Amino acid sequence: MREPLRLPQTVGYETEDAKQALREVIRKHRATRSRSELDSLGEALAVSGLQAIGDARSVALYVSTGFEPPTQPLLERLRAREIAVLVPALGPGLRRNWAFYRGVEDLQTRAPGRPPEPSGPVLPAEAIQRVEVVIAPALAIDGCGGRLGQGGGWYDRMLKLIDPAIPTFATVFDDELVGSQQLPQDEQDVRIKAVLTPSQVFLLKGSHLERATLAAVDTPR
Repeated sequence: MREPLRLPQTVGYETEDAKQALREVIRKHRATRSRSELDSLGEALAVSGLQAIGDARSVALYVSTGFEPPTQPLLERLRAREIAVLVPALGPGLRRNWAFYRGVEDLQTRAPGRPPEPSGPVLPAEAIQRVEVVIAPALAIDGCGGRLGQGGGWYDRMLKLIDPAIPTFATVFDDELVGSQQLPQDEQDVRIKAVLTPSQVFLLKGSHLERATLAAVDTPR
C-alpha cells in the first residue's frame, strides 16, 4: 500500500483555486499507477464494494475511466447477482440522468471525455432516490466527510436529492484519505457519510448510519 498522499497547503487561496490545485496534484499522482496495479486494485475494490452494499438490491454506481478507482469488476459482480445498478447518463449539456447498467459490452462512449454510458432508456435525475445504496467517485476525502470531486458539480447535485438515511459512499484509493487535512469546501459541496477504498469500508463518525458490517472511525477534531 502506498503512503498517504501529501497535498500542498492552499491557505489563502480562493476555494475554487484551492480545489483546482489539489485536483492537479491528485490526477498526476493517479497517473503513476500501472495498468496491472489498477487491475489488481479494481478486483480489491469489488470485494470492498460488495461488503459496503450488503444485501441491497439496487445501487447507484459510476463507470470509471482513466486512472480512477476501477469499478468495472464491481459492476460485473453486481450484474451477476442480478442487482439493479444505475449509472450516470449525462445527456445533452451534461444533463443529469441515469440508465441501468446492462454489461460492459453495452457501454458506449457518446462524446470525448465522457464516461461510457448504457444504451437503454434514460431515467431522470430523481431515479437516484429509489436506490438503496449510492457509491460516488471522488479524488480525495477528509476525516470530516469533505469530498473533492472532479470539478463539474454533477455528483454534488445528485447527492442533494438523496434521503439522508441512504448509505452514501465516496470511492478513493487508500492513499487519498487525507484525514489530517481539511479539504476546501463551499456551500455547493455535500459531505459524505462513508468511505469505500480497495482495502477498507467504513463510516465517518457522526454519519448516523446503522450498518453493522461497517466500523466507524473517529472524525479528527
